[in-house]
Amino acid sequence: GEDVVAGIRTPFPISMLQDQLPAIYKEFVDICSILEKHYRDVQDIEFTVEKGKLYILQTRSGKRTARAAVRVAVEMVDEGLISKKEALLRVEPNQLDQLLHRQIDSKANMKVIAKGLPASPGAGSGKVVFDADEAEKATSEGERVLLVRNETTPDDIHGIIKAQGVLTARGGMTSHAAVVARGMGKPCVCGCESIKISSDSTEFTIDEIVVKKGDIISIDGTTGNVMLGEVPMIDPVMSTEFETLLKWADEAKKLSVRANADTPEDALKAREFGAQGIGLCRTEHMFMAQERLPIVQEMILSNTVAEREAALAKILPLQRDDFYGIFKAMQSLPVTIRFLDPPLHEFLPNDKELMLEIAELKFKNGSVEEIRAKEYLLKKVNSLHEVNPMLGHRGTRLGITYPEIYRMQARAVFEAVVSLKKEGLSIFPEVEIPLVMDRLELALMKEEVLNVYQEVVKETGIEFEFKVGTMIELPRACMMADEIAKEAEFFSFGTNDLTQTTFGFSRDDAEGKYIPIYLEKKIIKDNPFAVLDRQGVGALMKIAVAKGRQVKPDILIGICGEHAGEPSSVEFCHMLGLEYVSCSPYRVPIARLAAAQAAISNKD
Repeated sequence: GEDVVAGIRTPFPISMLQDQLPAIYKEFVDICSILEKHYRDVQDIEFTVEKGKLYILQTRSGKRTARAAVRVAVEMVDEGLISKKEALLRVEPNQLDQLLHRQIDSKANMKVIAKGLPASPGAGSGKVVFDADEAEKATSEGERVLLVRNETTPDDIHGIIKAQGVLTARGGMTSHAAVVARGMGKPCVCGCESIKISSDSTEFTIDEIVVKKGDIISIDGTTGNVMLGEVPMIDPVMSTEFETLLKWADEAKKLSVRANADTPEDALKAREFGAQGIGLCRTEHMFMAQERLPIVQEMILSNTVAEREAALAKILPLQRDDFYGIFKAMQSLPVTIRFLDPPLHEFLPNDKELMLEIAELKFKNGSVEEIRAKEYLLKKVNSLHEVNPMLGHRGTRLGITYPEIYRMQARAVFEAVVSLKKEGLSIFPEVEIPLVMDRLELALMKEEVLNVYQEVVKETGIEFEFKVGTMIELPRACMMADEIAKEAEFFSFGTNDLTQTTFGFSRDDAEGKYIPIYLEKKIIKDNPFAVLDRQGVGALMKIAVAKGRQVKPDILIGICGEHAGEPSSVEFCHMLGLEYVSCSPYRVPIARLAAAQAAISNKD
């Protein structure tokens, strides 16, 4: 036996025992059945045969892959060994990632050259590119590419869509790249600080290793590993046992599971994974499409309300078509549309890049008109610059200072609903105002939305139901939840920003710089951006739920932060009595299983 374990001897397959020692084989099979029924679990059995006698040396619960865990759990229910509830508790929710994404073949030889944060699960390989436009162009020519950046911005979305995966030198588990990649089901490794990208973006180095543009690398978003060359991978396969287990999960859970989705394709994928609605549709991602960005920039650069409204009139039909597609994909299910949240400077070029372009134009005696246009753009970029944009001119503050933006979005939502109502479809829109800290903010925005609704009803003669609510993502909003509930028909906790504002941590900086040290020194138990902090953030959520329901007992309350797909956080949401969690489409099965486990484990 020890020779086999040490790899000195190669054993024959167990099936050969039946041919060589049929009586022993039958006895062995009978004993295996007795042990499995006794322990009610798959067994790893060590045995030997000496002088025609079978000896069982030891038995223990067998280790298993995610696919095997699901299959064993379902088959044991079919055999009457365990109940459905026991089966649900035996599968680790995070293991399901292995069934939903491509994985590195465990038998593969690979050269790991760096390690970052495992920001979005799955594996991918391709030629290195450093620019989103290059990623889009190379993919259109049939190339498979990996996008490598210091960090990504909303400008890079078109490149992320086309790339096989994303690798960034900076950023954390909830950085832009991580959130977008998770939503798309693409692998992503963030905060890989050992990679140094050259100033001309033609190569990156890791100590003595140089990786040039066009070289092939692989990334594993499940472990954070970065490897040279192409590594063999295994494609995901959905089994009937997997579907059966999730069906049992839906029967057991109390929480609804929605998905965060920004496109009709995302919505359909979410529905395929069993989502019961859309809990967050981020409208800014629609603004970032390459063909729309110039119109959005025209709106931002406007000097008067009339100019701004003229630009918004061009955006309206585009946004209406977006909402039409998402509502149609999710017909009969609720869809929460979050109005514009990020600061406007995110839709404009980088100030340093603009300065370089202006300098280059002047050096090459470029056209005076082009130089003036760039200088005006730079002036506008500088005027929008903020010391701390995360706490700056964004969310409802944008709606209050530029109400015409939110009016346009409300009209786009309502006109899309009217079109679908004419087609005989049931649509349940929920208008969400972000970053509210006071009742009066929400009251002002709600009034604008209701006015637009009345205009659309007057124009079309079609009435319909909808909700207006807000994101709870600031400590003050939690403390003022009773007042805010007077205006809101629903609350959705935005736990990414609520964690930042509660801890005073900048998520993109903290995860790369000091959270690992805090974890090592046991100052904190978990990364609060990955696992919901029950003592601080959770305590504020508890206050908000109690205060909100004190004023409006039937108020709908959910969560749409990245925590919504993490099992421990889902359990807390169940214990708090929330109605739903909303996570990226590829984490919906994980949330469904976690919600079932929470319901079974917290029956009281």
